[in-house]
Amino acid sequence: MSQPQSVSVAVWSDYTCPFCYVATERVEWLESQPEVTVEWLPFDLHPEYPSDGISRDELVRRYGEGGMDVPRQLTEAAGLTYAPHPEKVPRSRRALELTEWARSLRDGSHARLHRRIMDAYWAESKDISDWAVLAECVADVGLDEAAGQDAVESGAHAPAVDASTTSAQSAGINAVPAFVFDGRFLVPGAVPHEALGRAIEHARSVTDPG
Repeated sequence: MSQPQSVSVAVWSDYTCPFCYVATERVEWLESQPEVTVEWLPFDLHPEYPSDGISRDELVRRYGEGGMDVPRQLTEAAGLTYAPHPEKVPRSRRALELTEWARSLRDGSHARLHRRIMDAYWAESKDISDWAVLAECVADVGLDEAAGQDAVESGAHAPAVDASTTSAQSAGINAVPAFVFDGRFLVPGAVPHEALGRAIEHARSVTDPG
């Protein structure tokens, strides 16, 4: 049997997006498929949020009392725990820049820190805008907390977050998660494994026009 053609998948996400948390399970499934590689990319979903975030009460006013029912159901169906911070929806910008710092280390720690921060917010009810929480996440994946904080406070990785967000928006992406297969085929949302599987096969069936 011949080796399947390799497929690369870029996934834009934001830490306070519940469907992006569901996408962590989808990415685990993608990575279990032969010759599929996945890269998480940052998307600043709510640049309008103040630095300390918004109250959860405000979120409920926006979406209604039942507004979180579908995200909760999808999260639990994926085998994940749905327990976001009970009082606030934090601004995710610091966390996005922190994981770009981890990417810059080129040691494979980016994906581990990305997942750790997702779990901290969605499964452990932690405020991921708080540096103490982020420092704990950094330490949990074996990185240097002081170096991470210095990198974020210097603003060194802000351009990477901005460029990634702008690149996605230029491609018509305005909601996350967004899966892009081989840089050509967009699959929006935390779709089921079957839909992702079809996208893999589609990417393999189409000859690169370039």
